[in-house]
Amino acid sequence: MALRDKLAQRADKFLEPGEQVQAVIYCQTGASPYWALLSQWIVLLTRGYYLLVVTDRSIVVLRSGFLRTTKPQSVEARLPRQPIDEPSGLWGQIHVGGVRYWVHRRFFKDVKAANAAIMGYQPQ
Repeated sequence: MALRDKLAQRADKFLEPGEQVQAVIYCQTGASPYWALLSQWIVLLTRGYYLLVVTDRSIVVLRSGFLRTTKPQSVEARLPRQPIDEPSGLWGQIHVGGVRYWVHRRFFKDVKAANAAIMGYQPQ
């Protein structure tokens, strides 16, 4: 099973009945990951891991654990559907609900898929 499918499956128990997952974005908060070039401790001590789950009803922010970063533990916020910033670089930043999240390039296509779902068109 692919990582994105596992993330969506793990997020299901935090959603309302009948709510459908349209995209899952794995991200982190805290200091810029680029600080790791100077000191890995800065990044390690300040980051938090999250899953942004775009559903047919809302954007659900799920907090993940420090050691098991891909397993959500609690619902941090439930936000109205809104377009998400397009990230760029190796670690792009997006802002959702007034919080800055860092997204690795590997998950940029998930941000595009989320925006496509929110705006109601198919990604290219």
